Amino acid sequence: MDAVDLSIFSSRLDAVCDEMGAVLQRAAFSPNIRDRLDFSCAIFDAQGRLCAQAAHIPVHLGSMAYAMRDIVRHIDWQAGDMVIVNDPYLGGTHLPDVTVIAPLFVAGECLGYVANRAHHADIGAESPGSMPLSSTLEEEGLVLPPTKLVVAGELDSALLEQIVGQVRSDATGRGDFAAQMSANRAGLGRLAELIAPLGKAAFVSALAQLNDYAERLARTALTAIPDGDYAFVDYLDDDGLGHTDLAIAVKLRVRAGEVSVDFEGTAPQTPGNVNCPLSVAAAAVYYVFRCLMPPQTPASAGSFRPLTLQAPEGCLVNAQRPAAVAAGNVETSSRIVDAVMGALAQAIPGRIPAASHGSMNNLAMGHAGGAGVPAWDYYETIGGGMGAGHAGGGLDGVQTHMTNTRNTPLEVLEANYPVRLRRYALRSGSGGAGQRRGGDGLIREFEFLAPASVTLLTERRTHAPWGLEGGEAGQPGINRLNGEPLPGKIRLNVNVGDVLSIETPGGGGFGNGGPRDE
Repeated sequence: MDAVDLSIFSSRLDAVCDEMGAVLQRAAFSPNIRDRLDFSCAIFDAQGRLCAQAAHIPVHLGSMAYAMRDIVRHIDWQAGDMVIVNDPYLGGTHLPDVTVIAPLFVAGECLGYVANRAHHADIGAESPGSMPLSSTLEEEGLVLPPTKLVVAGELDSALLEQIVGQVRSDATGRGDFAAQMSANRAGLGRLAELIAPLGKAAFVSALAQLNDYAERLARTALTAIPDGDYAFVDYLDDDGLGHTDLAIAVKLRVRAGEVSVDFEGTAPQTPGNVNCPLSVAAAAVYYVFRCLMPPQTPASAGSFRPLTLQAPEGCLVNAQRPAAVAAGNVETSSRIVDAVMGALAQAIPGRIPAASHGSMNNLAMGHAGGAGVPAWDYYETIGGGMGAGHAGGGLDGVQTHMTNTRNTPLEVLEANYPVRLRRYALRSGSGGAGQRRGGDGLIREFEFLAPASVTLLTERRTHAPWGLEGGEAGQPGINRLNGEPLPGKIRLNVNVGDVLSIETPGGGGFGNGGPRDE
């Protein structure tokens, strides 16, 4: 293919992923998928290597890119199959993120796969929202190893009923799984239309050329990083079970456009649920370096070829079964980004911004039902302040880095759950001062209209988002119930009239020697 044809081919693959996402969003039942857009879609080649992805959730997509090859090679695929998986140690991230994979067969030959990953607010954990303060994986809900949900075009209804039978809202769960299967069918149809005029051989060749092109762009971009060794250590506040100041240590070894990322010195896996499998650590690393590449770089496996990753087995970012991982996917991935960016700031000062709010500020809540009280589950992540950089101040009240979800509109929240949103505002002055100020965090305040169980999994409550080049740190976040401070990670029961307030961290400032950039 010439350059124009390759660009068109790449854009058509991206469009297939976008259409899959549109189908999934519009067919889903839960606000978590339909309104917050907590899902991702991607295309892989016959070996499970990433070919294209939509601009969805970085932690979903990077982890799928890292783990898909191991998943697909252990399955005896046939046309019409779909496999479901959420096991973090077999290609997943954490249990609420459920992946559905479908092979693309053309004239009896498997040419690739489509996949989507969506966050289910209930995956069978004891605590509503399925984001518990857990100490083992089994406490976090239903564990699904790679299993065929659809066999040769026939749905395994017994398996689906077994899965939805373990969640509180089986109708919502059933609808969301149907939406995921529908998204894959749409992707398979569009890919078949793309391949028909090309032929199988040309399609496979085009994928190889696309990956080679992505590798060339990636190596060119990474060559701009001076050769050297760069190290940084950042910290998680705690694991929710009393273990504090958990180090995420990273060392970058840069040589002629190739980068080795080593997590030697990172804290051992911990009893709490801030551990993560290596696939999640890879997602965070891929994300940071992808940000240094030109915008036209294809989101394919080739762009990651110059990167290698090492982490000691049994450490926080390469946890071993049965370590709990519910918060590792959301909180530890965010801190890995901060650590890698802290190291890169030494290598390419001026190109790296200060730390952003560094937490997805996870809120899970609901009620198990009974005694006339309906069962419900709800989960959301809350934005914060973006770190400032050389080119400008940080944005206020946004999701950053490893998540890319929307907020839940208050109308949707109040229409579906016994909760009133009393306040939703910017947390003025929470961004770090500097020549460029960090972005402000958010204040989100909930009044409960019925008894509920609430779980908070939040970070940057003690270790503030750092500034750069003399800029000040952003303010740490704080959680309160009826005005009284709460720990960053806690499960509690609330009553009618109780008010939960979550104030998210601000971003770090950039530069000194000048007035605060308003």
